[in-house]
Amino acid sequence: ILLAGLWGLGYHGLALSWISYLHPLMWLGIPWAGSIAITAFAWAFITLWGMALVMTWALGLTTLQRWVSLTPGARVLVGTALWCGLEALWGLGPLYWSSLSYTQSPYNLAILHLGQLSGQLTVTAAIVAVNGLLAETVRAVFQHRAKPFTDGFQTPSVKKLAGTTVAVLLGVHLIGFVIYSRPLADIPTTVLKVGIIQGNVPTREKLSTPGIQQAREKYLQGYRELAAAGVDAVLTPEGAIPDTWEPFTQETNLFYKAVQPTQTALWLGTFVVAPTEAFHITQSLLSVVPGVSELSQYNKIKLVPLGEYMPLQSVLGDFISRLSPLDTSMIPGKINQQFQSGFGPAAVGICYDSAYGWLFRNQVARGGEFIITASNNDPYPPRMMAQHHAQDVMRAVETDRWAVRGTNTGLSGIVNPHGETVWLSTPNQFVTHADSIYRRQTQTLYVRWGDWLTPFLLTISLGYLIWQKFTRLTVTG
Repeated sequence: ILLAGLWGLGYHGLALSWISYLHPLMWLGIPWAGSIAITAFAWAFITLWGMALVMTWALGLTTLQRWVSLTPGARVLVGTALWCGLEALWGLGPLYWSSLSYTQSPYNLAILHLGQLSGQLTVTAAIVAVNGLLAETVRAVFQHRAKPFTDGFQTPSVKKLAGTTVAVLLGVHLIGFVIYSRPLADIPTTVLKVGIIQGNVPTREKLSTPGIQQAREKYLQGYRELAAAGVDAVLTPEGAIPDTWEPFTQETNLFYKAVQPTQTALWLGTFVVAPTEAFHITQSLLSVVPGVSELSQYNKIKLVPLGEYMPLQSVLGDFISRLSPLDTSMIPGKINQQFQSGFGPAAVGICYDSAYGWLFRNQVARGGEFIITASNNDPYPPRMMAQHHAQDVMRAVETDRWAVRGTNTGLSGIVNPHGETVWLSTPNQFVTHADSIYRRQTQTLYVRWGDWLTPFLLTISLGYLIWQKFTRLTVTG
């Protein structure tokens, strides 16, 4: 368990090290020392949450090994099922980011295509199984340490395990490569020309009155340029306009008025007052379509703890609320939302939503023809932006959809259904870009059935454990 904790510290701690860029928080009125303490606490708490998964897995596998003596193959099966089950459980919580599957994104496109079978946990299962077999091979070699080390590799058990390891490693890549090799076969009549505006307005600036004005000017300028270039729709990042959208006065809104004389829709990231919740707002993406007064709206579902909603508000009160630059509380969106883009339904995610594949799977299953993600990755460094991009690559592959990524500071991009990055922005610069995507109506096995692999592995493993225990009791009796 200790070794598992150390591994979890190394993996999750390094993967999440970009959290340190939260500091300085003095612009929120927090002293320098307090800013350091808050940033360190945020990194440590989320890292410990990831460590807890690994340590729970180690404890569970050790306990099962003592309950039923497992063969090497059974240990790999049970260990893989247990890891996937725990990761699925952790994935229901508010602190889910560094799944094992993302170690393969965006570069190992063959293995990423396993996600079309049962989502990202299919990739995780492949990683755990291959590494488990490798560990069992090394263990078998050391069990023959009485012989010269090189002779240990010649024993039948070691040869069998080594061969199985290579076979599984090649096999999962071959399956993924076969799926990857299928042509996209996009239909020309489904083409959609989209524009992206990367505003590059730092959060600490855009929440001031001059910053709001700067954001308005940049995004209006970018929209008009892209509309003049003939794009069908323009995407802005999460919270591009740090002001609340008022439905009753939208006809006087600068962006609403800018859209009407054009043929170009605007997918605008902003805040909307919740109609049924007093003093609450939503982090939203609005579809402003020329000639259409009723706007389609997607509200962010997975809000960021501390930054967008206040956990333990009744206990910690004002101390926690100081961490948020907002004057009011956010509420999450409903699970069953459907975003009408003006060109058919789309699957949408706002920032942290990207870590939760099932959100996109549900929307695609209900007819989403392409993916839109809007994010604000300020003040984080390019390595965090790359992780975020890697998550959206997974979402595109799993659902077999084109993805349009609009971010405030980067990395904005276009990703095709094979996970290939067609275009990627330069970080920390103002950027506008026009490109083509295609609407699709295909449905992968994952879209149709969801994550069926994890319950299947758990069922097989449980059945095996019960059978082994019953057999041993029968023999003992």
